[in-house]
Order: sequence, then structure tokens, then C-alpha cells
Amino acid sequence: MTMKRLILHMTLLALSAISGAVAAATPLRSALCRETIQPAYGETAHTVSNDPDTVIILPWFDDELADDIHMLDTANIEPDTIITDYYRTIFPIPAGDYSKPVFDGYQFLDTLTLERPEHSAIAGDAYYWLDDLKRGRLLVARARQQYMSQNPQAVRYNVWMLPERPKEYAAIINPHTRRIEMQERAVGDRRNEVTSLAPEIDRKIWIQSLAVTAQFSQAYVSPNWYQGGNRSLIMLVNAAYNVKLNQHYYPNLLFETSAGYKLGTNTAPDDTIRSMNISEDLLQINSTFGYKAARRWYYSLNLQFKTQLFNSYPSNSDKLKSAFLSPGELNLGLGMTYNYQNDKKTFDFNATIAPLSWQLSTCISQRINEESYGIRPGRNARCEYGSNAEYKLSWKITYNIKYQSRLFLFSDYSRFQGDWEHTLSFNINRYLSTNIYAHMRYDTSSVRDGGWSKFQFKEILSFGFAYTFANT
Repeated sequence: MTMKRLILHMTLLALSAISGAVAAATPLRSALCRETIQPAYGETAHTVSNDPDTVIILPWFDDELADDIHMLDTANIEPDTIITDYYRTIFPIPAGDYSKPVFDGYQFLDTLTLERPEHSAIAGDAYYWLDDLKRGRLLVARARQQYMSQNPQAVRYNVWMLPERPKEYAAIINPHTRRIEMQERAVGDRRNEVTSLAPEIDRKIWIQSLAVTAQFSQAYVSPNWYQGGNRSLIMLVNAAYNVKLNQHYYPNLLFETSAGYKLGTNTAPDDTIRSMNISEDLLQINSTFGYKAARRWYYSLNLQFKTQLFNSYPSNSDKLKSAFLSPGELNLGLGMTYNYQNDKKTFDFNATIAPLSWQLSTCISQRINEESYGIRPGRNARCEYGSNAEYKLSWKITYNIKYQSRLFLFSDYSRFQGDWEHTLSFNINRYLSTNIYAHMRYDTSSVRDGGWSKFQFKEILSFGFAYTFANT
């Protein structure tokens, strides 16, 4: 006997032993058997006993098994037995489901299918028990509803006609104790209630979010360490606020503003003047307002402002290198904006082209050489007219990995300036994250400093605390 035939023999004999000599089934039990079921792809449905209600779904069937099916055709198998996987345990439907039917309303139930739901390779067979339970409950619910609708004379009780409606209970999760509790549902006579298919909800006109990160890096080296070295402490704080108009209620308008501040400090053991240096100090505000022109295109006005808050000095020097509004940049552009977001809201792309642009550059500190920022000697500001372009991309690669990129270009047709920022975030859990930040800048008016001239680069790798507040 082949392995397939042996498995079939053992399956049918086991079912026969469990069912025993069962008498005629109740009408509701027969209704369960008559429920229309479609086998999944690659499976075959066959009648195995004289009772046509008995159905066995096998993932394989060939002529080799035909004789065995015929020999066991008289096996006493319970009429409502359904086998979907010959190697899976079959649990009988609880006897309580065959009690006298009580009508409590009509439901629009899902279609019943024996096709196995797909699960990830990591989950494996862990959720099959839940699939079986849901499929069994759906089978019972469809059979009861079909039986009561086709046999109203057999339905003795109607909850709407009872003097007092039975109590109903629901299992809920208590967010304070984090336990499952049984609570009584509030029930009443709903025959006179007026219900709405679209209940009233609070409209969120503005979608806001605030993300705060505080990340650290620390190293300690004893004075007698055989390789030498210096102690260091690096801290990076980043706060980003974003607010945008909900386009679900205003599909023809586009408004979004973001404000962010980054501050990075590190110990300076080689600096004889200061014990701490500022490695990152950036206050930046970006805003876009647009009116819809085509499907995803908007007539737009965009604004960008950035500067720093604290003074910055070179190592071992009292010469001021940068300060508040020294430098400072304000840019206004008028043009078109393309806005796209996928249905899952995991990919967001925004591109702006502004043929008309105005830029103001400032250097208000008298201790800083304004020529290093392209400003004429003796002046503290410079106005330029030209064109700019900007693109912003946000891509949630996985549930805990996010990539953000921003490119800004400006030219007054005599000089060129560009900033390209990249941020890759790895969220370890709700409170911890790792960030990789890279900022590239190209400015044709910059003054050569050592081996660097027009191209500038900054990179930061950090790990620490992160939290996001949002009303989305």
C-alpha cells in the first residue's frame, strides 16, 4: 500500500471511530452540510459516503485511490465532516451551536472558502488554528442564517419579541491594566433607531507631527591607556515640526510648513580655549502654498529660511566664524509644484520648479568677514534674483526604516548654489533609533579653505532616544 492510500485509510477510519453510530442529524446540522463550499485551487471534492452531505477535500486525488474510496464508501462518517488538510487536526463543532435557533438580526457575512490564507514565512503554521476557528465560526453563522431564512416556521424565538432582551457581553482590552475584560454591551430596542452609514467624526483640518530625537556618543580612555587617545562626548538634538492642510477636505489646495532645529556638540580635548565645540547648529523653516492646476500639479509659492542660533569658532581660535543671521538665507520662489503620495502613504514625493525666485543673504555680525558669504565689503546683506528648484522625498522602506531626501538648487545666472540632504533612520523600538545624516553643499561663491573649495560635506552617525507626536 502506498503512502497516499495509507493516509486515506487512517483518516477515514479515525473519523468513523469518532463519529460512531450517529443517528439522523438535526435540521440545523443538515443545513451546515448543505452550505455551498468551493475547493481551493489544486484540491478535489469527493463524496465518501452514501450521505451526499459528507464532503472530503483532498489536495490530491488519482485513480489509484478510487478503489479505496469505493471500499470505504459505507464508512459511518458524521454527515457534517469536512476535511481540508489530511495532516491537520479536526475539531468537532461545539454542541452548543446546534441549540434551538434564536433570530436576532440579519448579517452580511463573508464568502466561505476553503482556500488557506497566506502567511509570512516567519509566522509559518502559527496562525493556522486561528484560520480554522474563523472558518468554522463563519460556516456555523452562514448555516444558521440560511436555515432561519428558509425555515421561518421553525424559528421559535425572536429577540425583538421577548419581554426582556438577553444580555450581551464583549471582550475588550483595558488600556490601563492591559488585560482582557468582559463588559456588558448596552442593548435596546433598535427598531425605532435612526442609524447613519457615515457617523459623525471630528474633522482634522490640519495634520500635525512633532519628532524629537536626542542622541549621544561617549568614549572614555584612561590616561595610561597603552595606545593613548582622548575622551569624547558627542550630543545631537533634533526637533522637527510639520503641519499640512488635509487635502481630503480641501483637494484643490496645498499648504505645508515644516520647522526644524538641529544642535550638535562635542568635547574638544585638543582645543586649549574651549572644552566644547558646536558641530551642528541649524534652524530651518520651509513652507509651500499651492492651488491646483492639474491632476497633481499646483501653482505654488514656496519659502525657505535658515540660519543658526549660537556662535561658532574654529579650534584654538577666538575668531568668530558664524553666528545668528551670519549667515542667514531667505528664499522666495513662484512656480509649479508636483505632489504625489501612494495609497499606502509610505512614499511621498514633492517637486517644485520656480522660474521666478528672490534670495536674501545676510551677515549682520561685525566680527565676521562678509566676503566669505558672497557679500560685498561694508554691507551686511545681498539680494539676488534668479530661479530655484526643490525636491523632497520621504520613503518608508519597512515599518522601522525610513529614508528622507531634500535637494535645493538656486542660481542668479552668475553663481550657483545647491544643498542635498539625506537622512536614513532605523527605529529599533518606539523610543530608540539610529540615524545616518549626510549633507552635501556646492557654492560657486565660497572661499577656498584648505583643500576644500566649492564642494562642502558633513556626515553624522548617531544613536539614541527618539519619539514622535502626531495627530494622524
